[in-house]
Amino acid sequence: MIHHLVLTLEQRPEVLERVLRVTRHRGFRVCNMHMSEQDDQRLLLNIMVDSDKAIELLSRQLDKLMDVAACVVKGRQELARTING
Repeated sequence: MIHHLVLTLEQRPEVLERVLRVTRHRGFRVCNMHMSEQDDQRLLLNIMVDSDKAIELLSRQLDKLMDVAACVVKGRQELARTING
């Protein structure tokens, strides 16, 4: 099952590696991702993951990372609007 997440991240060199490591350790496969820099120097990461597991298993763990300011589970239509502005 495909799940969509939108993460607001602190601008640090290792932040993307941490997110991807937690995603892999929780048993999710990255299908697609788009990252952009925001005006406040934070990063916005839109990520689509695939797994039969509940998305809350991943979102709770990502929320605990010190570089993650916010982790929001979104629907497909909301994700398209976020990526396209």
